[in-house]
Amino acid sequence: MATKPLTGTKVFLMLVAFFGIVIGVNVTMMKLAIATLPGTDVDSPYATGLTYDREISAAQDQAARKWKVSAHIERRADGAATVQVEARDAAGQPVTGLKFGGRLERPTDKRADLAVELSEAGIGIYRGNAAAVAPGQWDLVIEGDAKGERVFMSRNRVILN
Repeated sequence: MATKPLTGTKVFLMLVAFFGIVIGVNVTMMKLAIATLPGTDVDSPYATGLTYDREISAAQDQAARKWKVSAHIERRADGAATVQVEARDAAGQPVTGLKFGGRLERPTDKRADLAVELSEAGIGIYRGNAAAVAPGQWDLVIEGDAKGERVFMSRNRVILN
């Protein structure tokens, strides 16, 4: 049985085929990775860094007020969720006249975040609803504003069944 000799042309074609396959797979994987990337958390890390001192100052002001704010969230069987916030000042008196807002944020995917509009349902009690809340882990973010200035903010991890 006669074997064909290994020539320079065959070696060249094998090398071109090998590197062509490697480069093709790399390009395909790169395109798939870029297409499934959910995006960045912030558009400008520099601008976010500049606002950090203001966040620290706001947190110190919030701690000095010594408010006691409690939140309760309950997911119903139909998938909707009710958020209730009760706010009291340092003396234990209800805090009224604030504009509270809430967000349910998915820790793993910002595209699934849900806004919750809270309105004053009683003296110092704020309540709102969110539709189509999937079960699992969420971050409940509550912000309270007075005259356009944020006076309260909290972030808590919750598990909804």
